[in-house]
Formats: sequence, structure tokens, C-alpha cells
Amino acid sequence: ASEFEALCKASLPKGSSTISYKKNHGQQQGPISKAEILFRSYWRRAWIIGLWLTICFALFTWKFIQYSHRAAFQVMGYCLSTAKGAAETLKFNMALILLPVCRNTITWLRNNPGLNSVIPFNDNINFHKVIAGGIVIGIILHGGTHLACDFPRISGSDRSVFRQTIAANFGYQQPSYFQILSTTEVASGIAMVVLMMIAFPLATKWPRRQSPSLPKSVRKVTGYNTFWYSHHLFVPVYALLIVHSMFLFLTDNFVEKTTWMYIAIPVLLYAGERITRAIRSGFSEVEILKVSLYPGKVLSLKLQKPKGFRHKSGMYIFIQCPQISPFEWHPFSLTCGPEDDYLSVHIKTLGDWSCQLYSLFEEAILTGLKQYPKIYIDGPYGASSQDHIKYDIVIMVGLGIGITPFVSILKDIATRLKKSSINHAACGEGSLEKIPLKAYLYWVTREQSSFNWFTDVMKEIADTNQKQAVVEVFNFLTSVYQEGDARSALITIIQSLYQAKYGIDIVSRTPLHTQFGRPNWFNIFSKLARRHRGARIGKKTSTFTILGLNTSHVTIYVTCKFLRVFYCGPMTLARELEKLCTKFSTKTNTIFVFHKENY
Repeated sequence: ASEFEALCKASLPKGSSTISYKKNHGQQQGPISKAEILFRSYWRRAWIIGLWLTICFALFTWKFIQYSHRAAFQVMGYCLSTAKGAAETLKFNMALILLPVCRNTITWLRNNPGLNSVIPFNDNINFHKVIAGGIVIGIILHGGTHLACDFPRISGSDRSVFRQTIAANFGYQQPSYFQILSTTEVASGIAMVVLMMIAFPLATKWPRRQSPSLPKSVRKVTGYNTFWYSHHLFVPVYALLIVHSMFLFLTDNFVEKTTWMYIAIPVLLYAGERITRAIRSGFSEVEILKVSLYPGKVLSLKLQKPKGFRHKSGMYIFIQCPQISPFEWHPFSLTCGPEDDYLSVHIKTLGDWSCQLYSLFEEAILTGLKQYPKIYIDGPYGASSQDHIKYDIVIMVGLGIGITPFVSILKDIATRLKKSSINHAACGEGSLEKIPLKAYLYWVTREQSSFNWFTDVMKEIADTNQKQAVVEVFNFLTSVYQEGDARSALITIIQSLYQAKYGIDIVSRTPLHTQFGRPNWFNIFSKLARRHRGARIGKKTSTFTILGLNTSHVTIYVTCKFLRVFYCGPMTLARELEKLCTKFSTKTNTIFVFHKENY
């Protein structure tokens, strides 16, 4: 631990930071245990998963015991109990899986501070996937046990035992195995499994993103479009589920046919969400104010802001282009600030739908068409990064186009800082209560042309920082060797001379300096841990120097909790950053909490 602290100290740049905290040495605490860090980071996920598993186990046990005392148990034994226990969990999970994708409801619920503090709404898509895994297990147990055990035992059981137990359920005629398979309940069950076997694999990462590791013949029939359409096979699946539940071998009692009771409310809620989207989007054909095409096949759309549209920085919207598909909706982060009188999104061509959209607008621009393709929007919807405003210290990491959710945050911070300056000039006082005390943005990109996407925003941040240094932006260009490498010496010299003379970075074309090579995340976290030592739960008195406001010192009393790390990009770096958050939280006095964008 001492060596770790020494390395952190060595990594700290010379000079004091803008924010300094008054430390209460009597309350200074040492690093906390890894178990405590993991508990603080994951307790909300843990109790939700624990509750879900408990309910599944209770339902399975209840039905297992119930059917262990039925007459049919004499024919099928524990195979019947297992199949029926799994069936009960399937009913529950088929209902529950719809709730995490009711995005309007989740956006509304997350505005409740009490609920948002105990329910991890940011993990709704991950929980949706976990439930899908539970459904797969339930299908294997339920369907597999029926096909491999229950049905052979029914058709091959002793005739006298059959007559004394379950003969009435089969019209007093013992069926063969194939006669059982031809019944409505079994045929509908098999049809559901076939549809799920189509939809589930196409929803996994590799087919959805047309991974190069897949055979070329497979890639032709995969992609986001295929995923989207195949995922909507859930409509016939739920219809078949109702049919399947109404025709049961072993009971004619309607009270025991409970599937509709499980799924009624979630299906109605989800249907209401889709109807709301259809109605809302019908009035949300937006006027396209400006279209820009950037290198790297990035499409920027500046849209007219619909009347009554309100959003927070970090939120996202769904976009539909009827010319491509009248059904598909795709999520994109808003890159405009809440105070802007327009909406903007930046779309990189990473899939089949986005490629088609880019091509349509490219053709419209090149051919000089006066009318662009129609665009409909739906939203806004909540995302993890919108919670940045709750925290004193925010760290944002974006890879390539992954910077988009943080652009609106930067704009929001700049706008609020300007307002505080105006209020201070007019009233002699300012307020920083509604913005982070410090925000760091690390933008990592491979192509130099990527910096053109948000040149105006970066210049605005640079101008704002001259008065109030709240935001620090670090650009990394990974296609050039790291500084200090002989192969990048010439461009480093030219970059330094140009910035010294003109005040502009020759790479990004903004006042913000660009670093070369991949970031050394260990050193970055070391500097942050040293700079914000002791940022943890507990009241602290902080001194913040606001430059440009009569050079006065404003003392702000805050409750420092955690350094929040928001990330948008591939999972590979997400795992590395999450590990570093845990490591530095346990080895230093600074606590890092990790959040990843999930749409």
C-alpha cells in the first residue's frame, strides 16, 4: 500500500489544483476494505438480483411441492414436479422481462430520489438480459423435462396406474408419444421455443454487431436490423403463451391457469408504452435545420426542438427514418444543452441502419435536394450520465463517438457557469450549487478528424475555463506514438511551437492540448486520487477559487461522497476502468464509483 501511495504521489503534476479541501485531520480515515467498496458499488444490483432469485426459487419450490402430492406424480414422479416448478418461474420471468424495457416508465421513476437511490435504473438493459438467461434455464428445465421424461412416462406407464390417476385428463385413452406432441399445448410450446431459438441468438453481441469473427455467410443475415425484427417475434410468443396456458393436461380448473394473471399488467404497460411512442412520434416529425457530414462517416443532425420538449444533459432520444424502416427506432445521445433552442445528435455509421441513414443524407447533400429524408423522434429518456449533476467531482471517459453523452453535459456546465457569472455581476453573488465542483473529460480517439465533430463546444469550454476552471478536458490521439517516443518527436515539437505562438492546438484546432498515444489510466487515476484525497462519505468544508469574479474566495459547504466515473464505449476498457476504480478505492483515501452507459 505504501508503494502504491508513493507512485500516486510521484504521478501528481506540480502545482496546486483549482479545488482545495479543508481537511479535518481528526476525522481522516484510511483506505477501506475491498469488500466494503464492492458492497457500496454493487449493493443495489445485489439486492435486486437477490430478490429476483428468491422469488424464482420460492415459486419453483411451491409448485414442486404442490405437484409432488398430485395423483399424476405416481406416473411421472419428480419429472412432473420439476417441469411444473420451472413453468411457474417462466410465467414470472415472461412478465418481468418486459418491465426493464418500459423506458418511459423508468425515466419517470428515476426522477424520484428515493427510488433512484435504491433501484439501479441504469442497469435496466443488463437486468433484461439476466431475466432472458433465467427464461432460457426455465425452458430447458420445463420443456426438456416434459419431452425427455414426462411424455415417455405417460405413454409407457402401466395401464392400471394410468386409469387410476390421469386417464380422465386424456379421455380415458392412453396416448402415444407422438399423439402427445400433436396436442395444442405441446405444439404451441414447441412453436414458442422455435421462435425464441431464432430471437435469442440474434440478440447476442456478435450477430447484432456483425462481428468479423462470424463466417461471411452468417454476417450477411445478421446485424442490428435482423436483431430488431427478430426481437419482435415476442408478439407471437406471448400470443402462443396464452394459448399454451389455456390447454393444460392435468387441470381444467381456470383458477390454476394463472399465466394471464402474471403477464396482464406488464403486457398492458408495455403496450401502452408503444402506443404512447406511436402517438407522440406522430406529432414529432421534426424539421431538420442543418446537416453536417464529418470524416469518419459521422452524421450530425440539428433538429427543430418540439414545443414542450424538455430534457436534462446526458439524456438520449430514439430516432426513426421511415424511408429506411417505418418500425425501427434507434437510440442516440443528445449533444445539445438543455437550454439550447434546438436538438442535435451525432451518428456514426457503425451498423446497417446508420449506414443507410448516412447514405440518404449524403445523397441529398451531393445532389442538392431541397428536402431531406423525414425524421421522427421519441423521448427524451433517462441515462446514467444525467446523474452527473448530483455529484461534486465527475470523471467522464468517452471513446470515439462515445463522447456524445458528455457533450451535452459540457454545454450544460458552460451555460450554468455563464449564468452564475451574470448573477454575480448583477447581484454581487454567484452560485455553483447545481454543477459539479470539478469535471474531467477524457476523450480518446483514433482519428485526428474526430476532433472536428465538436470544435465549437471545445472552444466554448476553453473560453469558459479562462474565467472558471471547473472543467478539464484531455484529448488523446491513439494513432500517433506517445510523447517521448522518437517517432513522434517532430510532430510534438511542431505542436508545442504552434500552440505557444497562436494559442491553438494544431491537432484539435482548439485551445485544448492533444496528447498522443493511449492514456495511462493507472497514472491518471493516481493523479486524481492524490488531487482529491479524502473524497468520500462525510461532510467536508471546501474552498473553491472562482477566477474572474473579483478574485474573491467563495467557501462552499458540500457533502463529498464519491468520484463518479461515467464511461461510454466498448466493454474492454469498461472492465479495465471498473477494476481501477475498485483498486484505487481500496488502496487510497479516494473512492471511485463506476457507471457505464447502457441503451
